[in-house]
Amino acid sequence: MTLPSFPAAGRKLPPTVELTQHGTFRLISTGRLKDPVLLPLAANHGALEDLADLESVTNGRLQALESGLPDLDPRELVFGRAGHTFINAAFTHTRPSGNRFNGEDRGAWYCAFAADTAIGAVSYHLTRELASIDRFENVTDYAELIADFVGPFHDLRPLDRAAEPALHHDPAIAYPAGQALAARLRAEVASNGIVYTSVRHAGGTCLVAFRPDLVQNLRQGGIWRLEWQGVPTPSVKRMG
Repeated sequence: MTLPSFPAAGRKLPPTVELTQHGTFRLISTGRLKDPVLLPLAANHGALEDLADLESVTNGRLQALESGLPDLDPRELVFGRAGHTFINAAFTHTRPSGNRFNGEDRGAWYCAFAADTAIGAVSYHLTRELASIDRFENVTDYAELIADFVGPFHDLRPLDRAAEPALHHDPAIAYPAGQALAARLRAEVASNGIVYTSVRHAGGTCLVAFRPDLVQNLRQGGIWRLEWQGVPTPSVKRMG
């Protein structure tokens, strides 16, 4: 894989903010869950691990847990805490060509400060997939994973979003720029991650954490159902 070039050497790094953020939201597809599981979820270790067992697991992900990825040492992964399966999966199960602030050689933990912002993100990406097959007929349930973050994070919020390519609405522009910025932050200052203005939900705030150990106090929340009925905009319903 060819890594994106770093931003111009003369460009200043983003400022940092000392963050204490309780209750960030990450949404994951529940997959093929049975109806009883769609009831309000029990907030305990066992229930969270049961949900993890129901998530699809690929051979590639299992291999990554054993041997890591080109840019991920398996010793960075976490074990022995509630939800460690989900945390590790975020870093070992990457998409081809990556996401806004990570390439395919290393994942990251993306979350939002509010559930509505997380819904905006997953809705955008699944809508794009449905558009690619020209069929807006789909029902997907998403479970909330709620986590806390404490420490210094680089902050893109004070920057002019229109002038920051990493926050462009078009992934073809934003992802190479964001991946290059993240690579520079990790290499030069061992950054914890980035806080940034949501691109998919007006007024929302998102966070990306660069290391598994930064995801603290992971617990589960409710379930949201997104349903597309012939149009690009889904209906959204909280199931529990």
